[in-house]
Amino acid sequence: LRAPPPPLPSKTMSSDTKSYRELKTLEERIDESSRIRAKYPDRVPVICERCNKSRSLAALEKNKFLVPADLTIGQFQFVVRKRLDITPEKAMFLFCGGKPAVGSKSMAMLYKNNKDKDGFLYITYAGENTYG
Repeated sequence: LRAPPPPLPSKTMSSDTKSYRELKTLEERIDESSRIRAKYPDRVPVICERCNKSRSLAALEKNKFLVPADLTIGQFQFVVRKRLDITPEKAMFLFCGGKPAVGSKSMAMLYKNNKDKDGFLYITYAGENTYG
């Protein structure tokens, strides 16, 4: 009897280890963000990924977001928390450009000040157990 072959890595496993910037070329990212901005001028294209050092929170299955420009960072954080199914006792922090993202600012303001040369806004998240 032979042992069954090892399972093939799933897409979520590979995307868990590679960032969006590593998966797509600069040209592909520019094309995609340009198409999105042309079709949805009142929305902000966001790539939200787990901070490399943070293992207390899961990686998002889908890390691309198209959010209303007037959405606040606090509201966006709520959306991410729901997607990750985080319990209330778990803390989650958003960062943009290595700095904490302030909850009352709009996503449009954050995009204006921090968008990448490829046209996407990159946000990372990290967490820790606040009560444990």
